[in-house]
Amino acid sequence: MTEQTGRLTRDGIELAWSLLPGRGPTIVFLPGFKSDMEGSKATHLRDWAAAEGRAMLRLDYSGHGASGGAFEDGTIGSWTEDAAAIIAATTQGPLLLVGSSMGGWIALLLARSLPGHVIALVGIAAAPDFTETLLWNNLSETERATLLSAGHIERPGIYGEQPYRFTRALIEDGRQQSLLNNPIPITCPVRLLQGQRDDDVPWPTALRIAEQLASDNVQITLIKDGDHRLSRPEDLALLTRTVAALLA
Repeated sequence: MTEQTGRLTRDGIELAWSLLPGRGPTIVFLPGFKSDMEGSKATHLRDWAAAEGRAMLRLDYSGHGASGGAFEDGTIGSWTEDAAAIIAATTQGPLLLVGSSMGGWIALLLARSLPGHVIALVGIAAAPDFTETLLWNNLSETERATLLSAGHIERPGIYGEQPYRFTRALIEDGRQQSLLNNPIPITCPVRLLQGQRDDDVPWPTALRIAEQLASDNVQITLIKDGDHRLSRPEDLALLTRTVAALLA
């Protein structure tokens, strides 16, 4: 089947998506912070889904990839709403959510809000609450003061890109979207893939997610030599095996 592409307007911003028709449940890939639907994990999973005749949706949040809007204007809440709007407009029936890093946080938020539609969830180095635990908690008092007074702060890009601009709105909204301090009322099967050489999201985060989930059908796969990206051929093979098992 030929992948369909389109754009959806939400709050005046055009959001880009690509939908591969096929058998359900529809796989939905949710990218990470400053990543997009053309990343290696998203396209690998798309190619696998095409070969298997499976439906799959890829998307870009506002300020990411092919979507409009400014990255600095986005928050976890607004990007979750972007994803929810695209899912509602382009899919029908059950969903299998796959979220990478920040996308894992967004996947958990979506699964919580769509309990009747999400049949399973896969987190790849899932990073719920990272705005607090990995960003705010690691800022110096001077950096915190700058963030609060100027409304933003810049930090070096993770992979050598332009500096990342973190906004006060991102931090404050992140606290409203926090998941790890309370039980997470998600009862579907959850699979968490986590590298133990991840320099961005500490691997015990996966244990914390599992602890808070209401579901008893939760499995964590630790990849001892895996980094944050988990984009090596063997990592991508693990991802497709994990998704295939959930769909079987």
